[in-house]
Amino acid sequence: MLLNGLVRKFLVWLGQHELGFLISLAAIAAGLWAFAALADEVMEGGTAKIDRAILLAMRNPANLADPIGPPVIEEAARDVTALGGITVLGLLTVAVAGFLMLGGKSRMAWFVVGAVTTGLAASNLLKLVFHRDRPELVPHLVYAIHASFPSGHSMLSAVTYLTLGALLARSETRRRMKAYVILIAVLITICVGVSRVYLGVHWPSDVLAGWTAGAVWALLCHLVAARLQQSHTIEQEEEQST
Repeated sequence: MLLNGLVRKFLVWLGQHELGFLISLAAIAAGLWAFAALADEVMEGGTAKIDRAILLAMRNPANLADPIGPPVIEEAARDVTALGGITVLGLLTVAVAGFLMLGGKSRMAWFVVGAVTTGLAASNLLKLVFHRDRPELVPHLVYAIHASFPSGHSMLSAVTYLTLGALLARSETRRRMKAYVILIAVLITICVGVSRVYLGVHWPSDVLAGWTAGAVWALLCHLVAARLQQSHTIEQEEEQST
């Protein structure tokens, strides 16, 4: 009986304090494994067939310079893809950091800046390591430089929007509000990645790798932020009334 009581208390304590931490660690490990497996397939050419099929499916077979859909869709894709560019993400990060500083959360502001800038550095480092050429199967509809794998726009979108979404969700106690914030962050990240393939500047596997690496980075940042808040190293989020 005593042993059962101790086990029960331990499980309750674990659920209250460490279960989320362990789940996050498992998700990070799974993400790293998925990225490594995908990178291995890409380097061995295992994704070439499906990459080509998806890329060609987004173009007019009679004219590969013409993406499927009316011109307004192409223009919309350019607008959406800009949401994952360094300029937009940089402005967003500075704006959020300024908001946090004005709200008396200067350490959290610097944490957000650090999360995004280190994510950018990680993206550039991965591009240097894999150095995959951009697709030449179809004409590019926007200007693109640097290596192709992983997609920088996809990775930085995941890093920025998911990190900011997670931090904003922590300030909410209502579950539907938390879900809404995270859902919007995920949808923006997905749309940016799809636009990169639609515009012909990335293979689908580049985008998938960018999403995976960015999600891992965002989850890691969220985990670190939670730990730092618990230790009062950075500011605790204010509780909101239900």
